[in-house]
Amino acid sequence: MSETSTGDAVAAAVTAATTGNWRRAGIAGAAIGVIAAGAAAGVAIERMTVGRGMRQKARLALDASGPYGSLRGLPGKALADDGTELYYEADEVDPEAGGPRRRRLFGRKAPAPVTVIFSHGYCLSQDSWHFQRAALRGLVRTVHWDQRSHGRSARGEAQAGPDGVPVSIDQLGRDLKAVIDAAAPEGPLVLVGHSMGGMTIMALADHFPELVRERVVGVAFVGTSCGKLGEVNYGLPVAGVNVVRRVLPGVLKALGSQAELVERGRRATADLFAGLIKRYSFSSKDVDPAVARFAERLIESTPIDVVAEFYPAFVEHDKAESLAVFLEVPVLVLAGDKDLVTPSSHSEAIADLLPDSELVIVPDGGHLVMLEHPEVVTDRLADLLARVGAVPAAANVGPYGSTAQPGG
Repeated sequence: MSETSTGDAVAAAVTAATTGNWRRAGIAGAAIGVIAAGAAAGVAIERMTVGRGMRQKARLALDASGPYGSLRGLPGKALADDGTELYYEADEVDPEAGGPRRRRLFGRKAPAPVTVIFSHGYCLSQDSWHFQRAALRGLVRTVHWDQRSHGRSARGEAQAGPDGVPVSIDQLGRDLKAVIDAAAPEGPLVLVGHSMGGMTIMALADHFPELVRERVVGVAFVGTSCGKLGEVNYGLPVAGVNVVRRVLPGVLKALGSQAELVERGRRATADLFAGLIKRYSFSSKDVDPAVARFAERLIESTPIDVVAEFYPAFVEHDKAESLAVFLEVPVLVLAGDKDLVTPSSHSEAIADLLPDSELVIVPDGGHLVMLEHPEVVTDRLADLLARVGAVPAAANVGPYGSTAQPGG
């Protein structure tokens, strides 16, 4: 497709969204929805071989049988600095699970346990850590939270109304601080972030370096970036990338203003949407269909106006300098080798700035590597936790890092 024809197609999407033609806007909604998986329009889709009704029944069957995203913990709420309610859940240590024993001296309070805080990526939710959560449950205290406007957290107060301000990665860093204050006000911390969640951790370090120095004992950056996301080509030819970069902000603004219309369109083009999500989320050809459907559900649950209001923050994101705060902390940097959203070269750049970090590039791994290759991610994360004393070195995280046994 030529640059001119691609530009015409995107321009038509804007017109459709703003004139009320919901069928055409639906195609645009599906295309922009791909940004939820970090993609752009212009991707070739495999030809469907079964009827739409059959595919819809298959989705419903996968939704009913798939256990993914079913784990729940003790709920809580944190209040962001702009008043937004942020939802989190805590999984406490099970004394019978073989976690590290802590001696209690007579007359003294027992030390606070290590808390592992998981921050999810763009257009996902805390449930995207399903396998890792299942594997670590009971062994170590964990906190999983939903970023503002995602999952069970409230819509960002600062973004509401006609005078709303755009979301920034800096704001997400302050949100994480609010979650720490509410869910883990004392004790050592291990911070784990995927994609936007990793950027959130960098923003926390930028704004609260003393907190990191005093309390953070380990960090894991999964499929993320410290900057230069505006240079990512998403696997598209140069001409297509140039057009997308030029017109995408206008398209998003237009579609975000017609959210209800575009959401109907996204539902009407579910097959196209599913194919795009799979391409930009996974690399393996044999991904469990239930896992692929789970990722689709996570992404399609993010409203188009939320997709629109978050997108500009990634182009502006630049936190390379903040990584220096983690120089004295054990760090895991992990990415899929075929990640089209935050390419593995971005993880290599983080590792270059943190020369003592462990760099793991997962073969045949896409952007949602923690769902695609959960056994690898869980293994390296468990090793990090053992290194910092959060779990015993001999702890058995069980089979839950594999899609063969999705947890319980």
